[in-house]
Amino acid sequence: MKSTREKILGILQSKRYATINDLAKAVGINGISVRHHLINLQEEGLISAEEERHGVGRPRFVYQLTDQGLEKFPSNYQKFTRYTLAELKNTFSNEQLTEIFQKIGKNLAQHTLNIDSSLPLEERLETLADQLSADGYRISWKKDGTRLFLYSNNCPYHNLGQFHPEICRIDEAMFSNALNREVSHEQCIAKGDLRCVYVLDLN
Repeated sequence: MKSTREKILGILQSKRYATINDLAKAVGINGISVRHHLINLQEEGLISAEEERHGVGRPRFVYQLTDQGLEKFPSNYQKFTRYTLAELKNTFSNEQLTEIFQKIGKNLAQHTLNIDSSLPLEERLETLADQLSADGYRISWKKDGTRLFLYSNNCPYHNLGQFHPEICRIDEAMFSNALNREVSHEQCIAKGDLRCVYVLDLN
C-alpha cells in the first residue's frame, strides 16, 4: 500500500501541477496534513512551489516535481546509459575512455559552474558546494595539514558506477577544473565506501 508521500508524488507526476486543495482531495486527508508532507518533500528537494495568482485575493502556491523528484519514477535512461557505456568500453581503450570522461568533467566545470578563479580556495570550495547542491550533491570539506579533503556524501552515478566505476572520472575532472587544482579520488561510494573522498595537495 502506498504511503501518503508516495501518493502525493504520484499525483504530481501525473498532473504536473497541483495546489494543496487539489492534493488534499486526491489523497483524502486535510490540507494541514498535506502541507506537512509538502514541507518535508521540499526540504528533500523532491518538489518545488511557486505562487500563482487566481483573480482577487491572496496568491496560492502550486507544487510540482523537481528533476530530483522525477528521478523517483521509472525511466529507461539508466538502462540506455549502461548500454551506451558498455558500447564505449568495447570501442575505446581504457586510456581513451578516461580521456573522454575527463573532457566531459572539464566541460561541466566550464559551462555549468560559475566559479571565480581569483577567489581564495576556501571561497571557491563554498561556491562549488553551493552551486552543485542544486544537482543533488552534498559536499563538505576540511583541511588537514598540507592536504584538503573534499567529501561528497552522495553519488550522482551510484547505480551506473557499480557497473562502470570509471564514470567517476567525470567528477574528478570537474572538481579539478572548477578549483584549478589537481584532485585525487581516494574513496568512492560506487566501490563500496561510505562516501567519496577527494584529496587536494596544498603544497
